Amino acid sequence: MEKLRMTSPDLTDANINKLAELFPTIVTETLDADGNPKQAIDFDLLRQELSDHLVEGPQERYQLDWPGKRAAAFAANASIAKTLRPVREESIDFDTTKNLFIEGDNLDALKLLQESYLGKIKLIYIDPPYNTGSDFVYEDDFAETSEEYLSRSGQTDIEGVKLVANPESNGRFHSDWLSMIYPRLKLARNLLAEDGFIIASIDDAEFANMRKVLDATMGATNQIGVLVFDRNRKNDAKYLSVGHEYMLVYARNKTTLDALGTRLREPQAGLAEAQEYFRSLVRKFGNDWEAIQSAWRAYFAKFKSSDERRKLGRFNKVDPRGPFRDDRDISWPGGGGPRYEVLHPTTGTPCKIPSRGWVYPTKERFDQAVAAGQVVFGPDATTIPQKISYLFESDGLVMDSVHYSYAQTAAVDFQELMGDRVFDNPKYWKDLRRLIEYFTNPDDIVMDFFAGSASTAHAVMDLNAATGSNRKFLLVQVGEAVDGKSVASRSGYSKIPEISRERIRRAAESIARNHEESGFPCDGGYRLMRVDTTNMADVSRSPDETDQLTISQFEGSVKADRSGEDLLFQALLDGGLELTLPISVEHIDEHEVFNVEDGALIACFDSDITPDLVRAIAKREPLRAVFRDSGFESDAARINAEQIFRELSPATDVKAI
Repeated sequence: MEKLRMTSPDLTDANINKLAELFPTIVTETLDADGNPKQAIDFDLLRQELSDHLVEGPQERYQLDWPGKRAAAFAANASIAKTLRPVREESIDFDTTKNLFIEGDNLDALKLLQESYLGKIKLIYIDPPYNTGSDFVYEDDFAETSEEYLSRSGQTDIEGVKLVANPESNGRFHSDWLSMIYPRLKLARNLLAEDGFIIASIDDAEFANMRKVLDATMGATNQIGVLVFDRNRKNDAKYLSVGHEYMLVYARNKTTLDALGTRLREPQAGLAEAQEYFRSLVRKFGNDWEAIQSAWRAYFAKFKSSDERRKLGRFNKVDPRGPFRDDRDISWPGGGGPRYEVLHPTTGTPCKIPSRGWVYPTKERFDQAVAAGQVVFGPDATTIPQKISYLFESDGLVMDSVHYSYAQTAAVDFQELMGDRVFDNPKYWKDLRRLIEYFTNPDDIVMDFFAGSASTAHAVMDLNAATGSNRKFLLVQVGEAVDGKSVASRSGYSKIPEISRERIRRAAESIARNHEESGFPCDGGYRLMRVDTTNMADVSRSPDETDQLTISQFEGSVKADRSGEDLLFQALLDGGLELTLPISVEHIDEHEVFNVEDGALIACFDSDITPDLVRAIAKREPLRAVFRDSGFESDAARINAEQIFRELSPATDVKAI
């Protein structure tokens, strides 16, 4: 019976297998740490396979490089002997929620999620440390001291003697930051759906490096654009008030978006309010379109010119299809459009052709637009036809790249919710809600692996409650301790994830009150998981130590403090199953049995697995079945269990832990 892996996936082996499929000739053999043969890549042969000329050695090329890059790349691929343990007592709606909150280093979390969420995340939003020069919370093994940096970057010799007159030790901060962010982005890319997006917030300190590292991990051709957020004016600045931040937007695969015909649009500001007002006018005036039009125009005249809603008033005519405007340019953008003949429907003579040509590429397409009521003709052929555009039939507007969202607004909103300023510089959840609605669909998963104050969760929950969508959030936050002298500490918080989760709880309550009339349910819960050491006990002993142990101490390899539910989630990770699937607990012949999503996985981790129990589970024909290895009385009992499954449910994948 095959054993569960108990570690995160070995991405190096996975990458070698992918390359071997493409280039079988580059595969060679080496020895692993235990002296066993394993596949490896002959990089000289690989370079030759990818070149149209003879490769003799390393070539100079355009790329992002820094001291520690190779170690960072290795860190991304190296497997870890860790797991995710459920914390039911600190979760909210553990059995029903579809949201996930992971506490722990996001590098570990991203590795552990590689199979369960491979290609399933539609949008990843991150707000990583901006690298202001202070120490990182993410103290990865490749973070360097100033002395190590100067040596690695060739600014000192092996004895530490300076080789340059003015050593650039400050570059260490950039190198440490790049070494921190690079492996995380590399792993995050694997989780994105083919039509997914990643958005990274950053300021001037690391904007250039963030752009380059996203180019390196996501592909420069997949950049969608840069959003600029004007946050605040700084009057104490000496030269310029640099109060803006950036959001870099990349697609997982822009080619896929093009193939799908993806066009991102968002509703105009105030559209829902305008629709409701128009419906009220129809109820009041019936078919008196003149009265409706008069009231409609008066409604928008009251808004200030700076109010975004006033723009809707440009649709100042009405008919049974709703408000419309019939003055839209019908010519080809930029000029050079087609110049076919169009006859006026009344006079039968050719209409005047726009100087830039028609916007419709063919006469047939023009006629289709006329039939659909999208074109209006003038009184005679001397006037150029115009396009008609109905307000409520529009697919919306493309998002602007410049936004105004003042930091103080976000801070005040957060403080009102939490009762005090327990977190500095929270992202404004309304900004994130707008982005989430723009880049995702109603059933998508949204991930944030620098969760901070949990603004992303707030945004997802509010959007669901307002629109009836079923988006899910997946947050990861390292267990960073709060400053002992901070407001957060005085308020009773000991670490950042506690603030994050309390914000989710309070936001869910507020959203439920604010959207009570919508009738849409709000999933305000989450399954809390913590990154922890492996579930497996360290059974390695020296010969002297072995003499002191009893046989009973060798019976199981699972740690004594690990529950059946701990092992179940290990099985979910190993099987590549989402961690929010519904779980039911049953009792069969007095054994505790976990049933995940009605047979996607059935598991029993009791210590006395009987043939009758195995037979009962096999009769249900689950896709996967997992047992505790030490639960079988003997090797013969384990082999018998496999035989039972071969007879009753041959398609079941049976494993032991």
